[in-house]
Amino acid sequence: MKMDSVFDCAASAMVLPQPYLLFLGDTTERAFAKTAFGLRDWAADKCVGEFALKGASVTTGLQPLTPGEAAARGAQALVIGVANSGGVIPDHWRAALFEALEAGLDVVSGMHARLTDIPGLADRAQALGRQLIDVRSPPPNIPVGTGRKRTGQRLLTVGTDCALGKKYTAIAIARAFTELGVNADFRATGQTGIMIAGGGMPMDAIVSDFEAGAAELLSPDAAPDHWDVIEGQGSLFHPAYAAVSLGLLHGSQPDIVVVCHEPGRTDVLGAPGYTLPSIEETIEATLLLGRRTNPAIRCAGVSLNTSNLGEAEAAALIAGESARLGLPVADPVRGGEAFDRLVKNCLKAED
Repeated sequence: MKMDSVFDCAASAMVLPQPYLLFLGDTTERAFAKTAFGLRDWAADKCVGEFALKGASVTTGLQPLTPGEAAARGAQALVIGVANSGGVIPDHWRAALFEALEAGLDVVSGMHARLTDIPGLADRAQALGRQLIDVRSPPPNIPVGTGRKRTGQRLLTVGTDCALGKKYTAIAIARAFTELGVNADFRATGQTGIMIAGGGMPMDAIVSDFEAGAAELLSPDAAPDHWDVIEGQGSLFHPAYAAVSLGLLHGSQPDIVVVCHEPGRTDVLGAPGYTLPSIEETIEATLLLGRRTNPAIRCAGVSLNTSNLGEAEAAALIAGESARLGLPVADPVRGGEAFDRLVKNCLKAED
């Protein structure tokens, strides 16, 4: 599997300084620390430790380090490992960012808020010869989507909600494809995926009219046997983030979708009172809307995030859901025969 910079735009190319110190702020919601967990799980060799503020109850399990200690161990950058609602950088985090600069670290952020908008931070970085890198910076001159059918094959992960495994599933499937000898690329669409892959398209930082066009750039024409495995964003059912999900679906023109879900979650993340849709509802809506740009779209299976379950309970749930839905169901992190069946069905030629 290749994790490439995925659009030919020299002005958009970025090289992130590594290794990282993961900054957790004072986060108490595990799902909001998905950037830190994603880097820990998929780019562990690029992470030296974590740095949290008083009040934080979330940990990646990496060694706690101050910026100075991390720099002494070879860290090159402090990465904000949080993706909170609205992508804001609270005022009380700012001292930690200045501390990182003083320790000799660059600062990398995937937030919507720009590091350069923090009073005094850019001036201090310049004085110290340090970089401020905002990953959520789309390339210039993104075109409007055309809907033109492109060559090659595409798989998109979609979800019943945010922050429940779309990125993990896409990376795991792309790696599995490659291990089978399939020519495949992981296409990152969010800040964490871009940090892992080293390139991508920050879909939720793009003006809505250009979402589909950005997705078309992300996954260009390719050889007939080539697969782009595209990281999904948001959920078609999320009251705040459905727009990016729909633009990504139309522009990706996926041949295959894999629906991601976290058992036990009842409400939409960040939107209390909104009930999570069922897996069946998600499949139905995704296929209905996806047929607009690819009439041949199909659902190849379901990815369950069973991280809160024991091994036996997870195995029973996976087997039960597969029988109920009539589709392969697996947890890509657990792997095993269930995941092998899911991968096989993704590659299965349409009847």
